[in-house]
Amino acid sequence: MHVEFLGIPRERAGIAEVEIDAPTLGDALGILAARFPALRELITAGGLHPAVAANLNGDAFVSDPETRLRADDRLILLSADAGG
Repeated sequence: MHVEFLGIPRERAGIAEVEIDAPTLGDALGILAARFPALRELITAGGLHPAVAANLNGDAFVSDPETRLRADDRLILLSADAGG
């Protein structure tokens, strides 16, 4: 799946995008925390810090760590106060 970082998550990860394989949101967050240690402050036990939001495919914000992910999904991690 494709992960895009915006705002603070991008600053912490040091990159804009990455490809990972994860069956659930919780697994994806665990993989990202392991790969990008600077993100660990933004990822809590199976979830996200309140200052960070996760959007799936540009359609819905997700927070349940059990949310199922597909290989063709696009997960966007962004600062919760981002937007217009």
